[in-house]
Amino acid sequence: MEQAAIGFLGLLALIVLRVPVAFAMVIAGIAGFGLMFGWKPALISAAQTVADTPREYSFSVVPLFVLMGSLIARGGLAAALYDASFAWLGHRPGGLARATIVSCAGFAAVCGSSLATTATMSKVALPEMERLGYAKSLSAGAIAAGGTLGILIPPSVIMVLYGILTETDIAKLFIAGILPGILGVFLYNFAVSMVTRFSPESGPPGPRVPWPERWRALLGVWEILLLFLIVIGGIYVGFFTPTEAAGIGAMGAFLAVVVRRRASLSNVFESLHESAILSANIFMVLIGALIFSNFLNMTAMPKLLGGLVADSNLAPMYVMLSMILIYVLLGCILDSISMILLTVPIFFPLIKVMGFDPVWFGIIVVVVTEISLITPPIGMNIFVLGSMVPDLKISTIYRGVLPFVAADIVRLLLLLYFPIISLILPSLML
Repeated sequence: MEQAAIGFLGLLALIVLRVPVAFAMVIAGIAGFGLMFGWKPALISAAQTVADTPREYSFSVVPLFVLMGSLIARGGLAAALYDASFAWLGHRPGGLARATIVSCAGFAAVCGSSLATTATMSKVALPEMERLGYAKSLSAGAIAAGGTLGILIPPSVIMVLYGILTETDIAKLFIAGILPGILGVFLYNFAVSMVTRFSPESGPPGPRVPWPERWRALLGVWEILLLFLIVIGGIYVGFFTPTEAAGIGAMGAFLAVVVRRRASLSNVFESLHESAILSANIFMVLIGALIFSNFLNMTAMPKLLGGLVADSNLAPMYVMLSMILIYVLLGCILDSISMILLTVPIFFPLIKVMGFDPVWFGIIVVVVTEISLITPPIGMNIFVLGSMVPDLKISTIYRGVLPFVAADIVRLLLLLYFPIISLILPSLML
């Protein structure tokens, strides 16, 4: 246990010194393993992990879903999604903020990345809200919070990594994320309603769009609707595995770009280049986490924690709430992928000891990670939005996300005490 504690302190020290998280985990993992069992076994184990991880078939789903999201983003479909959402919701108080949240959810259904959703929608939604005189805090809050849906609504890269690490059915994780994602959209819209009720000038309604134009706008995003139905529907009814669905989704996204006449050589090359860089970053963090996890397993820390929990008189829900608090604190210094890869190998044995459903726990982890992405003082979505819009003050974004953080806490409590919300759809899968 002492070795594990020293390893964690060393890892945090490296992160504070601004060593990239992936390399910090590699250094801490190799150093800990080496000090315990010798440097040669440590280097051999690390080299084996580096060689085996990219060749693992189950991991091929990651770059394919990343490519699907990149193609969709460059195909102009994000703007079409926003136009369709605005046509249906723009005439309500805070209508553009509502449309932003719904379009973020739609983009998340074919993207799988929170940061990419936030960055893309900031370019599309923010200028329009500024044009109609929206308060900057509400505009920023809607974009930052809506972007978090990228890691919950399937397909989700975070869920893929969680499923592989815990040997949980990825297909069930994807399907389990649908209802919590929809619940998040409704609660975020409720947060917008509360803001505009107390401050109507912060989100003035836009013009009402005639019904024929609404249906025409909805038909303008048929590619995304069809792609989501094929990918997630195919997984749900058992036509293909998540890895096969990722390949079909990437191909479908390419065809959608071709149909929209956006398949120029430069667009396709940029999508491939962007996907390769992002996938390489994910795999580097994954390799670092696996190396560090190997060291922790050698210290027997997970088993010791499981024994302590089993022997204690703490109620399982108190243990779960403690884990949630740890995730919120880690969100101050780590990105979502690093958090999942670092903590799941430690927490998952405790979940098995307490008898919790691994699919339900996976959804709870993703929702808590969502909250950490927009929780002050540090939230990755907040800083992504700040970097995309330099004249937008971080303090303004902080103020804007608070109602959405409250909505997220309500959703988390509902999912904690009513697991059926997450588990009903997976239980009906073929």
